[in-house]
Amino acid sequence: MDTWQFLTNHTHVLIALRRNPDLRQREIADMVGITEGAVQRIIGELETAGCLTHERVGRRNHYQILEENDLRHPMENNHTLGELLALLED
Repeated sequence: MDTWQFLTNHTHVLIALRRNPDLRQREIADMVGITEGAVQRIIGELETAGCLTHERVGRRNHYQILEENDLRHPMENNHTLGELLALLED
């Protein structure tokens, strides 16, 4: 069986956070199938790119996806992050 997938781990993290913006990084890691360290790195990259923010609420983080951002690749930059995530909703 092939091990590659159509969506990146970055996209999987965003999908998880769109479904529940209060997930802990450990929960995201379990859902996506990656390490907690990889989740931390991905969240940092998404925040640096302006795609995601977080606010500390008690002992947890509450994440907000900035859905109006254009997708980064020139082939898709006429579409927004929100459009992509809307296509992948349950």
